[in-house]
Amino acid sequence: MTLVIGTDEAGYGPNLGPLVVAATAWRIAAGPDEAETAVAAAVAAASSAAGGGRLWSDSKEVYRAGDGLEPLERGVLAGLVLAGEETPAEWPALDRMVGPISPPGGCQGQWHELATLGLPLAAAAADCHAAAAVARAPLASHGVSLRRVACRCIYPAEFNALLHRGLNKSDVLSQATLDLAALLRSDAADEPALVWCDRHGGRKRYGGLVARHFDAPLVRPLEETPARSAYAVPAASGGAAACRVEFCVGGEARPPVALASMTAKYVRELAMRAFNAFWSARQPGLGPTAGYPTDAVRWRRDAAAAVARERIAEDDLWRRA
Repeated sequence: MTLVIGTDEAGYGPNLGPLVVAATAWRIAAGPDEAETAVAAAVAAASSAAGGGRLWSDSKEVYRAGDGLEPLERGVLAGLVLAGEETPAEWPALDRMVGPISPPGGCQGQWHELATLGLPLAAAAADCHAAAAVARAPLASHGVSLRRVACRCIYPAEFNALLHRGLNKSDVLSQATLDLAALLRSDAADEPALVWCDRHGGRKRYGGLVARHFDAPLVRPLEETPARSAYAVPAASGGAAACRVEFCVGGEARPPVALASMTAKYVRELAMRAFNAFWSARQPGLGPTAGYPTDAVRWRRDAAAAVARERIAEDDLWRRA
């Protein structure tokens, strides 16, 4: 058996809203050298059984701002069902399944709409269960099972505090990603593992971060090129099996990374819907925002009076670069 973990993010570039990191964990009845082929074949068979089209793709292919949320939501919630969860009926239930995704102080102030956000928003729960049911047998026939979906949100106040401590944006993303990967790795530490991450900005060297997060001082770089950085984490004397960690350009082509990409995007979209609902109720005519730099500047100008009335601190609202 091999444990395969895929990770990705949503919201790395915006000034508004959270940075969201997600990870998925899969068990593959194959060795590490065969695991990628096995999981690709399994997901292809599951997609075919579902009527064609990939069940899980890069979130940018599944959803664009202004498009319907239904395909993205259905794919993510079907994944949760395959991992042994139910479709969540509200945000707090989703937080319990994949969290922590709520702000550290709870769903208050500009995030209070999250506390009562009903789910699913666009996809029917029955359709999510049906998609999972169709996929389960083809996955199992290839020796593949989805074990867990996990997520972490870093809201502006925490993000800015990390920058104040001397980290940069890439550090924040890499640390959150490897924290999540190490957490899922600990669920099956006695099995060999592969950790697949999408490349983090322009960073090419991750050896020190991998060593620290996986408590492995003897990490061996296998490759550090513009397209791929890979590291071998040796087996530990305490019983943890060997692990390989990779950061690849275009990593979303791998289904475990694709589902992580979709999950991160879905959670961020929910958070931004709550954010926009809060502020539009306090500033008539205020257009919603996805939080990306150019539009975030427009939003900040248009929302200035409401922000002043609500006395929202700068670091609680605006993520610094």
